[in-house]
Amino acid sequence: MKVKQISIFIENKSGRLAEVARALGEKSVNILALSLADTSDFGILRLLVDNTDVALETLKSSGFTVNKTDVVAVEVSDQPGGLCEILQTLDEAQINVEYMYAFVERNAGNAVIIFRFDEIDNAIETLQGKGVNILSGEQLYSL
Repeated sequence: MKVKQISIFIENKSGRLAEVARALGEKSVNILALSLADTSDFGILRLLVDNTDVALETLKSSGFTVNKTDVVAVEVSDQPGGLCEILQTLDEAQINVEYMYAFVERNAGNAVIIFRFDEIDNAIETLQGKGVNILSGEQLYSL
């Protein structure tokens, strides 16, 4: 149950984020979640969108350096300790989290945590074995 994420390498200068948003908006691509990590010279903008293929093509044709990555969308209760339970399960299995970001579902009272793992298949199997709800791409895009 992997989800496709787009990573965009952008210069750390005024207007570049707006260019990404404009290019996607013009193609009616909806951004579901995002994360931005930066250095003094460049940033990595990670996006979950409702149409990965169109987004990838649009951004490449707009001159951005873009790639597609597999990530895992984990649904947890939006309450104190929800994240801790997931992280403890991963720690016990010695699975490394490369990065993560999250958002809250609009009406469900749950959070969705997006994980990038060094051992993605092992992470999925471990989490499912503990009864953790892992969202498919279709489930995620319908939120």
